[in-house]
Amino acid sequence: MSRLRFVTSGESHGPRLTAIVEGVPAGLALLAEDVDVDLARRQRGYGRGGRMKIETDRVEFIGGVRGGETLGGPIAMSIPNRDHTNWLDRMSPAPMLAQPEALTRPRPGHADLAGGLKYDRHDLRDILERASARETAPRTAVGAVCRTLLRAVGIDVFAHVVAIGPESAPPTVLPPSELRARSRTSDLACVDPVSAERMKDAIREAAHSGDTLGGVFEVIATGVMPGLGSHVQWDRKLDGRLAQAFMSIQAIKGVEIGLGFGAARVRGSEVHDAIHYDGARHAFTRPTNRAGGLEGGITNGEPVVCRVAMKPIATLKKALASVDVVTKEAYEAAFERSDVCAVAAASVVGEAMACIVLADALVEKFGGDSLGELARNVETYRAQLAGY
Repeated sequence: MSRLRFVTSGESHGPRLTAIVEGVPAGLALLAEDVDVDLARRQRGYGRGGRMKIETDRVEFIGGVRGGETLGGPIAMSIPNRDHTNWLDRMSPAPMLAQPEALTRPRPGHADLAGGLKYDRHDLRDILERASARETAPRTAVGAVCRTLLRAVGIDVFAHVVAIGPESAPPTVLPPSELRARSRTSDLACVDPVSAERMKDAIREAAHSGDTLGGVFEVIATGVMPGLGSHVQWDRKLDGRLAQAFMSIQAIKGVEIGLGFGAARVRGSEVHDAIHYDGARHAFTRPTNRAGGLEGGITNGEPVVCRVAMKPIATLKKALASVDVVTKEAYEAAFERSDVCAVAAASVVGEAMACIVLADALVEKFGGDSLGELARNVETYRAQLAGY
């Protein structure tokens, strides 16, 4: 069974970040620019911090791509950390002339203390550098490669922000194409301009208080054919795979698909989607999409719709109480340069993770060592669906 997999490597202030993705078929047209556009989107967004003014992420293919096309082998990508030159005294891979001052005050809400306990590290920089959300840059690069593969078979993935802190955008009935266009022109990825201004006011108020804000974004995938994922084993269910992928993003604390938690508060007649048949299209349809495009762990042909909740960033200027891991004395937590609100940026990472999971499910179902073979398999399957 063909599968797509990836790993990332690198630290927030290390020399570079690296990603390797395996399972992408040969013959897919792929340029660095296809990846850089999503890397740039990840760095933008109202409420971002000073680090994004330093870095201008650009990817370099160092394996798996030749002449603008994938070769079928693992694709290796590298993203330099420009800020590394300012951290050579603390983050050099080689032995350092002077031992850097250890960071021993864990920040509540971060991996600092739990990671220090797990890996027996008393300098918590050994934990926070890898746990940092900077790790989402190579993930976004992998997602961009997967997005290119999905587009080759007519699948598109985008996200938009629906809430920042206490401010929420009203429900919308805009078609997906309009939602996508509006979200891409907003520096908060919010499709409603009035709501976006209220969200910005909330971010400014939090910043002035030395605090942070989280929020909710929605990820939508259109053009997804029915039949991705499976009901036969727990780890093949696509809704579970999507939820795990979103929950793996730093600071994500909740995921819902379709009506999500709202489905628990109403009757079944208000939850489940009726099934119709469109003879002209030779396709089963649903007038509603409360299931979010997934039933029984399998895509049903409707857009896949997921909402993802991000907690407020845990690095606060208004520091919380902590304890030094060496002296055991009470201290205020250490402060690292951070954002006030990164929900818009997280929505780009959410897109990337959705692209990765959907591309994996695509390769799993249709196989194919080349893009041409995979595309033929998709077309044969679509003909099968039309004749069902």
